[in-house]
Amino acid sequence: MTMLVDHRGAPMQAHAAPTGRVTAEAFSFDDAEPVMNRRDILDYLECLDNGRWYEPPISFEGLAKSFRASTHHSSAIYFKAGVLASTYIPHPLLPVATVKELAVNFLTFGNAYIERRTSRTGRVLSLRHSLAKFTRPGVKPGTYFFVPQSRIEHEFEPDSVWHLREADINQEVYGLPEYLSTLQSAWLNESATLFRRRYYNNGSHAGFILYLSDTQTNVEDVDKIRDAMRSAKGPGNFRNLFLHSPGGGKDGVQVIPLSEVAAKDEFFSIKNVTRDDVLAAHRVPPQLMGIVPSNTGGFGAVMPAAQVFARNEIKPLQDRFTELNEWLGMEVMRFEPYTVEVADVESQGAGTRRQA
Repeated sequence: MTMLVDHRGAPMQAHAAPTGRVTAEAFSFDDAEPVMNRRDILDYLECLDNGRWYEPPISFEGLAKSFRASTHHSSAIYFKAGVLASTYIPHPLLPVATVKELAVNFLTFGNAYIERRTSRTGRVLSLRHSLAKFTRPGVKPGTYFFVPQSRIEHEFEPDSVWHLREADINQEVYGLPEYLSTLQSAWLNESATLFRRRYYNNGSHAGFILYLSDTQTNVEDVDKIRDAMRSAKGPGNFRNLFLHSPGGGKDGVQVIPLSEVAAKDEFFSIKNVTRDDVLAAHRVPPQLMGIVPSNTGGFGAVMPAAQVFARNEIKPLQDRFTELNEWLGMEVMRFEPYTVEVADVESQGAGTRRQA
């Protein structure tokens, strides 16, 4: 006779089944949770004073790692930096390549630094770019430090560094990039791609339940089907499987998908939604990024989008970078308007039509 005992070894008492009509019970899982509850922690972001310089309010190492998290994130930054550098009028003290480096740093970290190197007589010899990831504003006004590692630091000459910073609402030591609100979308885009790569590298792409209820199938047939399914893993996967069952019923063998189709649709949906979020944060028209439209209407004409982009994005960047001239006391940073030659586009199109 089998006896049920509790954790102490004592026999468990039998309980009579409840009698009477069973009534329905309604309950809620939890109280309402405000959306802004945990976001208030961002208001406490401050720049830590270590005695010599201020630490950034957020991880610049994290921003650097997130730079290539999404294709459209880094591409939009490079695109805007490239357009800005193409409109720059070169100066002997500041090459075009340095201006592009400044733009990439400013758009990525919200900060850009220029070091002025002078002679003994006070004449400006050169202007050097300092990486925003490792440059720190000093506690003492006019001082800056270059800290690539925790034990390696270099202090610039006082008042020799120009700091261009993006505006922030919580502190005025460092600038913060405008795309911080879309980092979640960039990370989700990366996670979806990595998940898809692991899915294919894994080699096991069944993603379904093979339900076998045919009475004509014996144990030997089941073993053969099992071996065939196992051989579909790794190199040579995605092979077709032939199954012959004489006298079997219509529903004797059923393939029940688990989540392959849903995951496929979710993948493309996630990629498209996160792409739109990133491009909206950078305010770059998709037709200028070389994105192929998925609808028949497309994204619209390129020329109006380029003109609006030049006025709303490139012109403000040019104005911000020309602030260097006031700090230097000389005109070094100059730009020409960003324009697209319509005549060249029309002539190329006409030539193509004539050749066709």
